[in-house]
Amino acid sequence: MGAAWALWPLIGWLACQLLGLSRAASLRWTHLRPLWIFLLFFAQMWILTALQGGTLGHHLFGMKVVRFEDGGPLSIRQALIRTILVVLVVTAVTFDENGRGIHERLSGSVLTRS
Repeated sequence: MGAAWALWPLIGWLACQLLGLSRAASLRWTHLRPLWIFLLFFAQMWILTALQGGTLGHHLFGMKVVRFEDGGPLSIRQALIRTILVVLVVTAVTFDENGRGIHERLSGSVLTRS
């Protein structure tokens, strides 16, 4: 998966930056802008992973997040666990024998080509 693996979170983050900045510009408290963007990033990552098997970046690079056991779609709970660990930057710093990071092992998921 090479460089695509590293780019998909960046694409999602940039999309949230664009949406968040336009929304946050209308807020009187501009110091809340980073929080708004973070929450938007978290929500889009969780919802799209649970409902569509991946974020915008995943789909652009032909990847999909599935259950490790049987390749089926993730449950809402699995997608939530995975998203929490990804946004906390507890990502793929360590790998198991299947090439899965901590966020994938604890959520029972794996990133595959679609």
